[in-house]
Amino acid sequence: MPISFPGLFGDWEFNPDPIALHIGHGVYWYGIILAVAMLAGLLLCMKQAKRFGLSEDNVLDMVLWAVPSCIIGARVYYVIFYLDLYRTADGGLNWKEMVAVWDGGLAIYGAVIMGIVVAFFYTRVKKLKFWAMTDLCVMGLLLGQCIGRWGNFINREAFGAQTTLPWRMRLWTSATQTIEVHPTFFYESLWNLIGLLLVVFIITRGRRFDGENTWFYFLWYGLGRAWVEGLRTDSLYLFDWTLFGQPIRVSQALSVVLVLVSAAMLFYNIRLRPHDRSELLVNQVAAARAAAAEAETIAEQATVPEAETPVPDGTEEHKEESHGEDH
Repeated sequence: MPISFPGLFGDWEFNPDPIALHIGHGVYWYGIILAVAMLAGLLLCMKQAKRFGLSEDNVLDMVLWAVPSCIIGARVYYVIFYLDLYRTADGGLNWKEMVAVWDGGLAIYGAVIMGIVVAFFYTRVKKLKFWAMTDLCVMGLLLGQCIGRWGNFINREAFGAQTTLPWRMRLWTSATQTIEVHPTFFYESLWNLIGLLLVVFIITRGRRFDGENTWFYFLWYGLGRAWVEGLRTDSLYLFDWTLFGQPIRVSQALSVVLVLVSAAMLFYNIRLRPHDRSELLVNQVAAARAAAAEAETIAEQATVPEAETPVPDGTEEHKEESHGEDH
């Protein structure tokens, strides 16, 4: 069914096929867009690695573990909160459907949680600073989320409630009926883009401690997601729990918690326990390299032999002694 924005482009419509290649289960544009998002995030992290005292190899090594783990995490998170969709008629679990990720059903918070777990163990093994790694990774995460949300656009999903705003998105629900809704996929994509620009050009440049980018990400993304989630009509709910008579949206509740925790951590590390910038991993690496270079220079100088002083051969002294004997 076609997609249009009547308040912006009149009767112009866009009707993309969600399947890019009709092979097997189909190669979906959603998957292609996610792959592009992951690659873009990876390239950004590799380019920015030195600003955090890390290397491109550190990024590549972790990605080999993070990508499959994050896909599993995103799927598990989704299945847990939509568990009734995967039950059989007798109340059991349909394990085949639970692993059918190609049929849709991924949650970004599940990917983020699993990514944090992978980063924790990777940095422990490699003896790197965990918070320096996460400060770098949130850059790639923001870019990936910014791009990835357009997969929801192609799939005509993750939209909001009905609205009459000029940028409303019109969707066909049947051959004769349409709805005009909030393009919440775009709201979140734009929010993430602004957050990325803030992190790259402002937060990172003035970073006072390892972890500052990370807490800013959770604060920024949490604020945006809490707002956007309130507009959506396809939220994951926290089982059958309610608050003030309303069902609890999982992502909205988690976002609020993250905002509060992140704000507290930023306040603590900036106001209550200020850090010396020499504690940053990037500055520690720079200091270690400078010390190593100085030590190498001193060692090289110590191995260069001093210029030899000419030693008299005693000829003049011999002549003087001989002259004295003649007299």
